[in-house]
Amino acid sequence: MSGELATLARVGAGREQVTQAHPLRRRRRLGPGKQIRFGAAIGPVLLLAVWSIGSAVGWLDPRILSAPWTVVTTTGELISDGRLQSNLWTSTQRAALGLGIGIVLGTVLALLSGLSRLGEAILDGPIQIKRAIPSLALLPLLILWLGIGESMKVITITLGVFVPIYLHTHNGLRTIDSRYVELAETVGLSRWQFIRRVVLPGALPGFLLGMRFAVTGAWLSLVVVEQINSTSGIGYMMELARTYGQTDIIIVGLVLYGVLGLLSDGAVRLIQRRTLSWRRTLAD
Repeated sequence: MSGELATLARVGAGREQVTQAHPLRRRRRLGPGKQIRFGAAIGPVLLLAVWSIGSAVGWLDPRILSAPWTVVTTTGELISDGRLQSNLWTSTQRAALGLGIGIVLGTVLALLSGLSRLGEAILDGPIQIKRAIPSLALLPLLILWLGIGESMKVITITLGVFVPIYLHTHNGLRTIDSRYVELAETVGLSRWQFIRRVVLPGALPGFLLGMRFAVTGAWLSLVVVEQINSTSGIGYMMELARTYGQTDIIIVGLVLYGVLGLLSDGAVRLIQRRTLSWRRTLAD
């Protein structure tokens, strides 16, 4: 590895000399380039444009996919009679509760497993087994154990959240440079000081990456559990609309899930960018 770095350094020095000898020659940029302002909105806007054009010229059958303006009208009607706000509040509570429990559980298990060989021997195997089993495959068993009430829904969301938190936080812990551990031992840090000053900052990038997967997993799990004998929530509203063939309401629910997912992921990315501002990466 050191030989490869030395080779790259020599190549870079040679190119620097060439650039100085020929000031008019610009160095070739190998990164992705400058950030595009409002770049995250370009994809959704293009998708909306294709949807609108397809509906306007008749390429899309409204019985299969309602037009965007129909969806907007239906959204206004759902808001006016209070159904959308009520179901959205119920869904948000379920997702937030499951997400909160999953974050705490995944973080604690990652610390126990990442900082102790005994903890890893006990915890990592069962969690890897859970990782191989989709949370939705456990639904029949959870229904038998817990029924179809709120506890089953929240636990299903928790199971979809804690695994990515555990995996990425555990990986962040195990990839901390051992020299920092040796330095902490040399200066005589206590166990708590070691965790606060070395472990938590070192595991933070992995934890935040796991958070991005976790918020998406929370909404994905919510979509399914709310369509299983629920009496409220966005999924219940969509399932009821399916019974009566109301495609526009189903599309409203799908768009709402998508917007919530994008907003959640955007919030985590913002926290990630602010918290890890000291890092220089290709995204900068």
